[in-house]
Amino acid sequence: MIPPQEGAGDLPADPRLGSIVEGIVRIAAGNLTSRIPVSSARDQVDAVSTGINLLAAELDDMYQDMEQRVESRTLELRAAHQQVQRMALSDPLTGLSNRIDLMQQVELALTDWDGREAAPAVLMIDLDGFKEINDSFGHKAGDLVLQEVAGRLLASVPEEIVVARLGGDEFAVLLPEVARLSALEAAERIQAALGIRTVVEGLDVWPRASIGVHLAEAGQSAEDLLLRADTAMYEAKEGGPGQVRLFEPVMLYARQLRREMASDLRRAVERNEFRLAYQPVVDIVTGKMQGVEVLLRWEHPTQGLVMPDIFIPLAEESGAILGIGRWVLRSALEQLAQWRNSGQDQDGFHIRVNVSPSELESMDLVDYVRAVLRETGAVPRDLVLEITESAFVGSGDVETYSMKALKALGVRLEIDDFGTGYSSISYLRRLPVDTVKVDRALIADIGRDKGQLEFVDAVHHLIQAAGMEAVFEGIETPEQAELLQDMGCCNGQGYYFSRPLTAEQVGTLLASGSRLPVATELVA
Repeated sequence: MIPPQEGAGDLPADPRLGSIVEGIVRIAAGNLTSRIPVSSARDQVDAVSTGINLLAAELDDMYQDMEQRVESRTLELRAAHQQVQRMALSDPLTGLSNRIDLMQQVELALTDWDGREAAPAVLMIDLDGFKEINDSFGHKAGDLVLQEVAGRLLASVPEEIVVARLGGDEFAVLLPEVARLSALEAAERIQAALGIRTVVEGLDVWPRASIGVHLAEAGQSAEDLLLRADTAMYEAKEGGPGQVRLFEPVMLYARQLRREMASDLRRAVERNEFRLAYQPVVDIVTGKMQGVEVLLRWEHPTQGLVMPDIFIPLAEESGAILGIGRWVLRSALEQLAQWRNSGQDQDGFHIRVNVSPSELESMDLVDYVRAVLRETGAVPRDLVLEITESAFVGSGDVETYSMKALKALGVRLEIDDFGTGYSSISYLRRLPVDTVKVDRALIADIGRDKGQLEFVDAVHHLIQAAGMEAVFEGIETPEQAELLQDMGCCNGQGYYFSRPLTAEQVGTLLASGSRLPVATELVA
């Protein structure tokens, strides 16, 4: 076959077609800014080139818009992530760092520390008496105080220093590299800043804190550093409000012993390690025993007799107080039933049992008291529940309900330790209270201080004016008993009349009808 020959009338190939092909290849490869040249002929070939250029421009615009949207969304996501991180590492109430952030910062400080004498230090700060603010004035006022404290802490240290709120009224400060003296000076500056009076919603506040200080030692972790600072803080709290303590190894040993005692305390009821003693409440004029206050003793298997002022605060902290309180109430009412069944009961004889603030907050307290009264056969009026003054003043809805329900049940209520805390006579008339027990501190000096004697007399008259009985505790001398008798006081208790007795001794007194000494018998 003979191949076709180019005829004389054929035209040469248009070079613009090659440019179109090359342009399409560039655009397809992603070069959307590439353009195909357009000739002046403005023919069909140029129309194709122009169309392809317009398509490339539109694609480029769409791509640029998409890039801007992606970048914008990326920035938004990054900002949201940073916000989440800030929220995860900060305290929502005060804006300070939280425990997680503090731990991370402590770990970084320990990593950067080269072992020199100037070392990372943590100051653990716990406000003194903050619970009373919450109980007396509400959580809103408490939150405002916490925010004020946070501001003062920030103002007391350089800007780059980490200040954290760990929860509740507990704060911490991380000092990256300081000497021991500098750390203590920082703690004192904080104390000075906190001690300045401030007004929060009309409430005068002088925040004070217990501060524990610990400087890092070789090989210690962030957890070790915080634990030791926390241990020193608890030691400071034991010493009274507004104290600063530097960690010492013996403190950790004491804390371990305290933890072991708390563990033993939780099992003390089931191990039958508790004992009850009974201190008589006496008619000051006649010496007749009106009743007894139940006192708790703990016979620890290895430490021997542990007194309440040591283990009761520990029971409150650990939550063991609820079980212990229930055991005391049942045991006391069972003992009352034994005295009565043995013919040793007297008319009007009552038994006084202390109720902790934690027990008062329990929703089932009233049901438990009702059940134990029924099971032991005790008469409600023979039971007096002693509640501390601060619990009365700071009572919330649950506590108020419990007190009113107990009163309706026929149980008598008594304010204990009156005169040690708020001591406002005005609130007495609003409470479902039968008796006020005046604290021993008020009568300690009535024999030497005429002004104090007159003050106690005024307090007694005000209690009577509120329609309540008064019991004076801590009577230790004939002079105190005589002075109280002269001012018309009827009931009292203390070592002058009797030390705490066993159940058998109380039973003997009840059976014999014996009377305890009164002032006129010894003075005569």
